[in-house]
Amino acid sequence: MSLDELKAMNLDELKVQEVVASSHQSGDYSPLVRLIPYASMIGMEVTRLGDEAVFRLPKSEDNIGNPVLPALHGGVIAGFMEQSAMLHLMIFMNSAVFPKIIDFSVDYLRAGLYRDTFATCQVWRQGRRVGNVAITAWQTRSKEPIATARAHFKLD
Repeated sequence: MSLDELKAMNLDELKVQEVVASSHQSGDYSPLVRLIPYASMIGMEVTRLGDEAVFRLPKSEDNIGNPVLPALHGGVIAGFMEQSAMLHLMIFMNSAVFPKIIDFSVDYLRAGLYRDTFATCQVWRQGRRVGNVAITAWQTRSKEPIATARAHFKLD
């Protein structure tokens, strides 16, 4: 790796760290979401409530997989959940880098209908190198999830 590449990488890490810090101060995580192309494309939003974060996927015709019901595409639900877990780790770790996905497993429990979808995350284990996150997605009530997932991320 060249010196220029190392400098660019450090500059990128500094930019990410700066965005995370300013998001914490303002309570607005949209600049952090905008750094992730897929999260921006599906319209993801983040709201921090104390020591918790709630992720929101606004209803959008672009995210429909079954126009007959209509229902969200399963890949969009899984992608939303994966991005939620990654952002959750970044928000609560003050990370200067984006965690890299190692493993992701999703269980679909109900159809994700054409309405807003929400997700919350819980870090089950966080070491120096790996984080294990449980994600729950729901639409009308958190007690009736449409999907649950487990994700492992490389943190360094």
